Amino acid sequence: MGKPITLFTGQWADLPFEEICKRASAWGYDGLEIACWGDHLEVRKAAKDPAYIKKKQQTLKKYKLQCLALGAHLAGQCVGDTYDERLDGFAPDKVKGKPGKLREWAVEEMKLTARAAHNMGCSVVNGFMGSPIWKYLYSFPPTTEEMVEAGFHKIYKIWTPILDEFDKRGVKFALEVHPTEIAFDLYTAKRLLDKFNHRPALGFNFDPSHLVWQGLEPHLFIREFADRIYHVHMKDAAVTLDGKAGILGSHLPFGDLRRGWNFRSLGHGDVNFEEIIRELNHINYRGPLSVEWEDNGMDREFGAQESLEFVRSIDFSPSTVAFDKDMKGK
Repeated sequence: MGKPITLFTGQWADLPFEEICKRASAWGYDGLEIACWGDHLEVRKAAKDPAYIKKKQQTLKKYKLQCLALGAHLAGQCVGDTYDERLDGFAPDKVKGKPGKLREWAVEEMKLTARAAHNMGCSVVNGFMGSPIWKYLYSFPPTTEEMVEAGFHKIYKIWTPILDEFDKRGVKFALEVHPTEIAFDLYTAKRLLDKFNHRPALGFNFDPSHLVWQGLEPHLFIREFADRIYHVHMKDAAVTLDGKAGILGSHLPFGDLRRGWNFRSLGHGDVNFEEIIRELNHINYRGPLSVEWEDNGMDREFGAQESLEFVRSIDFSPSTVAFDKDMKGK
């Protein structure tokens, strides 16, 4: 039996919750990874109001969908980032333009997200942690090791009380390793786990699209962190370096065909999903494969349906028989 295939609702937050449930069910998805924005899930209500939870669960049941994870990327980003005005778009009006208040709101929001997930029956919250040192990525002006370590320590201090709440609720936090995060590739992910002494509350939401354009082989990330793959995004990206475009994106918007890389609908990019499925099978991952659909060059309804078909076709089960077990020499 294949793994459950879900749809991340973050890219559909312009639609009412019931409408995306209706569409996902009609397309054939098994469930949703519910975004904690739009009207898809209001964290504070979900944390405190049983009637609100009941209504969400009834809607899911109506369309024969499961809720297998929450996505809390926006509030999580506000926790660890050094403030700039872009974060105001993720926060309520009362804290916009107020760095200290905005972070206080974000920390409380993430603690409440652990409660919301527990109430919804989810065991995983995916999201971002932010980074106070992403701006140091290119080491000029010179970046010292002390500056980098201070950034990791700041994330440790801010996020430890949040992860304590996750432990209390029996929920895990899965960081999506991603540029702009404290952990954005394999080595920074290892450093992050080391910083947190490998506490079980912290693991990863594996998303190959953010690794492949950096030049990593995404399936090797799974092999490296076999016990920390708490959730999986199915998402593709294509590297299209043509001698003019650079890998850093040239300050061109996503979807611009002049960029050196772009996100693509599943099967239309450079991610080797067969190797990913083999690695997931090897570590006995039985969690959801969550389609995070992003492709500025394709109609999203077509893409969501085609992506579901693609994932079903590639999610083969591991062998239960050694093919050479009964071979005998003659």
